[in-house]
Amino acid sequence: MDNEALNMSIRKFLKSVGVRSQLEIEQAVNRALQSATIQGNETFPAKMILEIDGLGLKVPFDGKIELE
Repeated sequence: MDNEALNMSIRKFLKSVGVRSQLEIEQAVNRALQSATIQGNETFPAKMILEIDGLGLKVPFDGKIELE
């Protein structure tokens, strides 16, 4: 196993997840604001699950998205 290749691969994956996740959340917030579904001062519970079937890995992450 090449630890450097593993490290770079993990970083690339996490960067992709982070960028895409942020974009998806921003778009969802903007749609909800435009449709007046939310006011813009809410806090939303958030959950993400990291899952890698081949490694038997499934880790939940809980947090919150605050609009103010």
